[in-house]
Amino acid sequence: MKRIGFLSFGHWQPLPGSRTQTAQDALRQTIELAVAAEEIGLDGAFVRVHHFARQLASPFPPLSAIGARTRRIEIGTAVIDMRYENPLYMAEEAAAADLISGGRLQLGISRGSPEPALRGSEAFGYHSREGSTDADLAREHARLFRTAISGAGMVPADVRMTGSAALLPIQPQSPGLAERIWWGSGTRETAEWTAQQGMNLMSSTLLVEDTGVPFGELQAEQIWRFRQAWAEAGWEREARVSVSRSVLPIVSDEDRRYFGGRGALPAEDQVGYLEGVLARFGRSYVGEPDVIAEELAADRAVRDADTLLLTVPNQLGVEYNARMLETIARHIAPAIGWEPALSGTPQP
Repeated sequence: MKRIGFLSFGHWQPLPGSRTQTAQDALRQTIELAVAAEEIGLDGAFVRVHHFARQLASPFPPLSAIGARTRRIEIGTAVIDMRYENPLYMAEEAAAADLISGGRLQLGISRGSPEPALRGSEAFGYHSREGSTDADLAREHARLFRTAISGAGMVPADVRMTGSAALLPIQPQSPGLAERIWWGSGTRETAEWTAQQGMNLMSSTLLVEDTGVPFGELQAEQIWRFRQAWAEAGWEREARVSVSRSVLPIVSDEDRRYFGGRGALPAEDQVGYLEGVLARFGRSYVGEPDVIAEELAADRAVRDADTLLLTVPNQLGVEYNARMLETIARHIAPAIGWEPALSGTPQP
């Protein structure tokens, strides 16, 4: 089964032309777009998480609201920077959001992406141990979080209160959530580590390595290595893989005004340095729907992934983005083997 969802960065800017002027706009519009996406027949509503920026930062309130207003679509993140998280409090929030949605939470977590804040996680009270890295901090928080949502005891009980010194798990618990955690991987090596840990793979439009091959081929190799490592680890359940793409069909004069000249949207892969590491950025798909359909069907990583997340220009508002998603659903997505879900039917 091929699934398609949207991915919103949740930007807001009090600037002329922006239809998302405030944080309230960004939050409410994210919820409204999720409702519209379910009506269109899409499979998921995902949000990015950034701190110290005019973007969505605390995902569980809007995800819980989406879960309460929808019946079928998956809700999730792509991704939460685990350096900033209190693992046990996050476990409580995630379980609550999952219970509200009826078990539809697909939670992407990771080390996170470059950010505007200097040592931002330290301002939240989290420091890497001496000799360790930010990645180590994120993985340790992820380990504690995953232990907590699995139902393990986390802290000893106060014998005076409980009569027992048994370890207490966090509450609430949401059955099955532990199998719906994804790791945002930026390299082939971390994809293999993700499989070894038993997490699903989430890969975006950026890989922090380059071998000279097109982005789709490099990402397809990442997916292949993930699945090989998953099989070798002997996990019984089937792994899931998502990739992200920027897909902007042009079917109206309004579309042409925004994207006809492409602007900063890359027509080809871009290679450059990110945090001192050579990285490859995937292209954007912009143009007539039939052309995009053919190009997207030729994208090896899109073919190999079971889930495609479509980044949306959220500052253009709900109405514009809903029309864009409907165009993709009707005229582009069938080329990659996707079929619309039945409205109101829960995800299997």
